[in-house]
Amino acid sequence: MENKKTAKLSTYRKKEARLAWLFSTPAIILLLVFLIVPFIWAIWMSFTNMRLIPNPNVPTRFIGFENYIRLISDEVFHKGLLNNFYFVAVVVPIQTSFALALAMLINQQLKGMNIFRTIYFSPVVTSMTVVSIVWTLLYNPGEGLINAFLRTISFGALGPYDWLTNTKLVFPAIMLMSIWQGVGFQMVIFLAGLQEIPTSLYEAAEVDGANGWQKFFNITIPQLRNTLIFVIISTTILAFKLYDQVKVMTNGGPSNASMTTMLYAIETGWGRLRIGYASAITVVFFIIVLIVSILQRFLTRERGAA
Repeated sequence: MENKKTAKLSTYRKKEARLAWLFSTPAIILLLVFLIVPFIWAIWMSFTNMRLIPNPNVPTRFIGFENYIRLISDEVFHKGLLNNFYFVAVVVPIQTSFALALAMLINQQLKGMNIFRTIYFSPVVTSMTVVSIVWTLLYNPGEGLINAFLRTISFGALGPYDWLTNTKLVFPAIMLMSIWQGVGFQMVIFLAGLQEIPTSLYEAAEVDGANGWQKFFNITIPQLRNTLIFVIISTTILAFKLYDQVKVMTNGGPSNASMTTMLYAIETGWGRLRIGYASAITVVFFIIVLIVSILQRFLTRERGAA
């Protein structure tokens, strides 16, 4: 009898596994076609001198690690990579903190909170190109609202500033816009996590005489640990992909002050037609982002375990 039950259970599990693979097949095919195969192809191209438009005078040939060796002394690549890490180091903690604060604010059972949720999330669903154009107008040194606001509150002592043409101001200006545009996405994730925390924990803490900060650090943060890890890692990956706003607002200028790795790779591949060298840039960048993500996941897990 037991053998028959075991056999039926084994048969059921096999059918369930086949159904799982059947439903997963479309996603696996798309993953192979649009992600894995192109990346393998990019790795191969990075060892060649391939150009976007074939040149009979410069045939495609295998050049080994020449592209990677060239990256070591490529100052533009170094600048783009440094800007990426600068962007991540500033935007990720600030955006995460603001998102958590907003989530806790609109998680209150007050009237009109749905309106605020819509207001805070609306920049996320707006095209980055549109947002970048609007903020370019806001940063206009002559008629932009940001300079006008600074002049008004300082009684003419501040501004006008050339936000997008000053090498010291251009990247902080892009950071400010990016934080404003993306904070709503993390806010919604934090909000979902906050609503899963049992209210009984806060009630018990109040009975024990805990204040607001004690409840935040001893209940909210531990209960949001997995959500916090997801938000930090996903925000880091999105921050490393910085491209759209830089392309629209500055195109990497002035003097490569806002250059990023993704922008440099695309400009090299499509603008200068050097597909082989652009592929090497993307492969190195992928490895760096992968290492950062794994290290970040390891550190957050260790801290949580401690």
